[in-house]
Amino acid sequence: MNSDALFTDFYSLTMAQGYWKRGMDSRAVFEMFFRHHPFKGGFSVFAGLESFLEKLKSFIFTEDDISYLKSLKLFDDAFLNYLRDFRFKGSIWAMQEGTVVFPVEPLVRVEGGLIECQLIEGMLLNSINFQSLIATKTARIWLASGMGSIIEFGLRRAQGQDGALSATRAAYIGGASGTSNTLAGKAFGVPVLGTMAHSWIMSWPSEEEAFKAYAELYPDRTVFLIDTYDTLKSGIVNAIKIGKTLAEKGKSFGVRLDSGDIHYLSVEVRKKLDEAGLKNVTISVSNDLDEFIIQTLTDAKAPVDIWGVGTKMVTGGIEAAFPGVYKLSASENESGALVPRIKFSDNPEKTTNPGVKQVWRVKDESGYCVADILTLDDSGGGESIEKGKTYSFWHPQADYRRFSHTLDGSAQPLLVQWLKDGNMIRESCSLPDIRKRLRDDLESLDHSYKRILNPHIYKVSMTERLRTLKLEQIKTYLGDG
Repeated sequence: MNSDALFTDFYSLTMAQGYWKRGMDSRAVFEMFFRHHPFKGGFSVFAGLESFLEKLKSFIFTEDDISYLKSLKLFDDAFLNYLRDFRFKGSIWAMQEGTVVFPVEPLVRVEGGLIECQLIEGMLLNSINFQSLIATKTARIWLASGMGSIIEFGLRRAQGQDGALSATRAAYIGGASGTSNTLAGKAFGVPVLGTMAHSWIMSWPSEEEAFKAYAELYPDRTVFLIDTYDTLKSGIVNAIKIGKTLAEKGKSFGVRLDSGDIHYLSVEVRKKLDEAGLKNVTISVSNDLDEFIIQTLTDAKAPVDIWGVGTKMVTGGIEAAFPGVYKLSASENESGALVPRIKFSDNPEKTTNPGVKQVWRVKDESGYCVADILTLDDSGGGESIEKGKTYSFWHPQADYRRFSHTLDGSAQPLLVQWLKDGNMIRESCSLPDIRKRLRDDLESLDHSYKRILNPHIYKVSMTERLRTLKLEQIKTYLGDG
């Protein structure tokens, strides 16, 4: 049986043995969150949760795993016997995939024994950080295109097979309408697309013959790649010649540009197609595109119908990783009570928010997002946000900044429970449903937060009760309380 149990940072195992030997497997709560948006954006997209939950099902230490750990001569036999029987028995609360998310708010909350919470850290962060990065990047590209048609072309540039598969899944959530990755199409049901490469055209005596042969083979799915030799003097001329034979049979086709000045060439190609009476022929473009190039072309009204994006979509481009972290927020004390924990730092941004928390999304009467609010959600009684009441909400760094708001719209808790005592209690969502959730979330977000450059900063705040708890804990660690 395949297992992902060793897919973890080594310190998770050394700490786990330490906790086990010291009898420190009491209740604990960890939270995953991130500190800033990638790409200097105004929003991020939560993705990868269901991939993580699927891996968690097979999180066991096989005999082969145990033999490897034993060979390291660091782990006691008794601890290795403990790992043989290990199964995750905790609970997981998380936002739903496709949710638009913001810094410092918990995306995932893991509750269980200290050891099991620690062992799954690496797998959780790996699954969610990468897919959230790619889903966020793709959503930006989709918005830059004017919510147009985006095809993911990144298989050959992705970080290995698993990276390519995960990237395709995340890109589809983020707004891509199809992929060139055939295996991902099988695995996730994402539409697969693609026609020819330059090598097809170069393999024939002439460009015209190459186009003719392809049109005969695939009359219902023909897109001519027109930049192999000369886009305007040869490629589009031959595409029009062969394409007219398809049009006469009632078939539609397209042309694709993969090099050169995309704006100039797309305008000229559109002119030639229209002059030939082929006004319904689509123009696809590729060539190292990203959201900045696409927005420039869109603003310039380049006549592009379909955008093929590869490297900079599936790798994140200028941003190497999604900055998600996993921190202890509460643990059981010697009396058996679950008490808040805080990581204190001289850098205010790295001081965590203590306690077991919920995140509420507050919207106005029109359905637009106003703010996300962090509340305490502990055994002492979870906080709720009710319609008609006026609240003061504080900046999450626990400083003097705050704002008042009378709830005239809605307030929805974003963290929902997925696992209880190690068992799934909620049905998985389909990728189309996740994709729709993102589009609905983006629709409820003011355009100022979705700008590609210099977006407005969305409010993430905390309640008075959570702020007071944080200030008390800071005073304790500073020796003032």
